[in-house]
Amino acid sequence: MSGHKIKKLFRLSISYITLIILSICAVYPVLWVIFGSVRPGKSLYSKTLIPTQFTFDHYRELFTSKSYMFGDWYMNTLKISIASMLIGVFLTLLTSYAVSRFRFRGRQTALSAVLILGMFPGFMSMIAIFLLLKEFNLLDTHLALIIVYAAGAPLMGTFVAKGFLDTIPRSLDEAARIDGASNFKIFTRIIIPLSRPMFTYMALTQFVGPWVDFIFAKMVLRSKEKWTVAVGLYEMVNTNTNSNFTLFAAGAVLIAVPITLLFMFLQRFLVDGLTSGASKG
Repeated sequence: MSGHKIKKLFRLSISYITLIILSICAVYPVLWVIFGSVRPGKSLYSKTLIPTQFTFDHYRELFTSKSYMFGDWYMNTLKISIASMLIGVFLTLLTSYAVSRFRFRGRQTALSAVLILGMFPGFMSMIAIFLLLKEFNLLDTHLALIIVYAAGAPLMGTFVAKGFLDTIPRSLDEAARIDGASNFKIFTRIIIPLSRPMFTYMALTQFVGPWVDFIFAKMVLRSKEKWTVAVGLYEMVNTNTNSNFTLFAAGAVLIAVPITLLFMFLQRFLVDGLTSGASKG
C-alpha cells in the first residue's frame, strides 16, 4: 500500500472516530433522559442505562396530577409558538422582500441597523422590554410574549431571507407587472410560492425559539395557569421538597417530540433554505 493511501486511510479513520465520539456524547444524555422518564421512582440515578423495569406512570401523572397543570402549560406553549411563528415569518418576509426588491432612501442604513442590532444578545434589552410591558399592562399575558418573539424575528432572519429572495429572477416581477399585477399580488402569487424552502426554514426556527424559551417567559409570566412548559418544568424541581426528576424527564421528552418530528420531516426544506439563502446577498 502506498504512502498516499495510508495517509488517506489514516485521515478517514480519525474522522470516523471523531464523529463516533461526538455522536456518543450527543446521544448518550438523550438516551439517559428518555430511559429515565420510564424508570420507576423519582431519581434519575441508576447503575444501568436501560432500566430493569419500565413504567409510563410519569407521563400519566403529568396530565392527571392536581399538583401540576402540564396540559395547560403545553397548550400555552403551543399557542404562543404558533402565533409567534405566523406573525414573525410574515414580518420577516415583508421586510426581506422590501430590501431585496426595492431601492429607497435609507435602505443601506436600515440593513446596517438590522445587522448591528442582530449582533447584540436579546438579554441586553430585557429590562427595557419589561418596563415597556409594565407600562402597557401586558405583564403576565401571552400577548406580551407573542409581540416580543414576533417583533424580534426580522432581526434574526432578514439577511438570510433577503439572500434567498435575491436568487429569484427579477424578470418574473417585471413580467407580472406587464400583466397588471400589483406589488402585493407579486408578493403573494410569485414570491411566497417560490420561497417555500426559506419559508419552511424561517417557520421552523421561529417556532423552536418560543417553544424552548425559559428566561423571558419566566420574567413575564407570573400566574401558574399561564406558565409555559419550560417555566412549569423548572418549578417542578426548583424546591428541595419537590425533586421528582423522572417526572421532569417525562416532561422534557414531551417537549422534544414536536421539535424532533418537525426537523425530521422538514429536513430537506431546512437545508434548501439555508444553502439558497447563503448563496447571495
